[in-house]
Amino acid sequence: MHTIQKSESLTSVGARFGVEVKVLATSNALKPSSHLREGQQLRVDNRHIAPAVLADGILINLPQRMLFYFRNGQLVRFYPVGLGRPDWPTPTGNFTIASKQENPIWTVPKTIQEEMRREGEIVKEIVPPGPDNPLGKHWLGLSIHGYGIHGTIAPSSIYQFRTHGCIRLHPDDIAELFSDVSRGTPGIIIYKPLVVTRLGSRVFLEMHRDIYRKEPNLLDALVTIARTNNLGPSLDWEIAKEIIAKQEGIARDATKNVASK
Repeated sequence: MHTIQKSESLTSVGARFGVEVKVLATSNALKPSSHLREGQQLRVDNRHIAPAVLADGILINLPQRMLFYFRNGQLVRFYPVGLGRPDWPTPTGNFTIASKQENPIWTVPKTIQEEMRREGEIVKEIVPPGPDNPLGKHWLGLSIHGYGIHGTIAPSSIYQFRTHGCIRLHPDDIAELFSDVSRGTPGIIIYKPLVVTRLGSRVFLEMHRDIYRKEPNLLDALVTIARTNNLGPSLDWEIAKEIIAKQEGIARDATKNVASK
């Protein structure tokens, strides 16, 4: 349970914990437009599945909007992130942390300057450190040229697809990650809307929107995953289809004779 603080909304709570607003509202018998009152108790189900295990480094799954940090094969931290909007997607691939900067200066890319001009905004070339810098107080530059993991001055934008391709974290989360990683820390960005895991005899599915439209048939993907990992006998296919259809972004039990809707 989460106790609502002053000025919190379903959007800000969902951003902080990594939950879709509509899912958060439904699980608390609220409307997505509902206003919250200070002291109100909110049930937050933010169960997520790590899509893989790394020996060391950072794993980011784009549809999941989650960053996982591993050390010695163990998951030590995980955070919701903000990512590139569909017309400006975050790239996939391997990377290393190429640079670390506190209180960074934002050199505005020419493409973003052009967007500012088209939208009638004041065109900026350089944004100094401070409360107006969209990078926040921490920048981790990636070896993928032009992209980085950074903070934000708009925490409610986390867990959404609003950036120009960079990976955006809550200020508290990026400060923690910044202290953990060093130049050369490896990482990988993947695209996996459907994440599946087995815990003992139980099978869990986590389904997210195919925001970049890269995986047109997720049911076929599940069939392949189930066959490869011998999950078929344990999986309730009707519940699995429902999880895929709802795209809630929360890990749900899809075990035959055990799972509940």
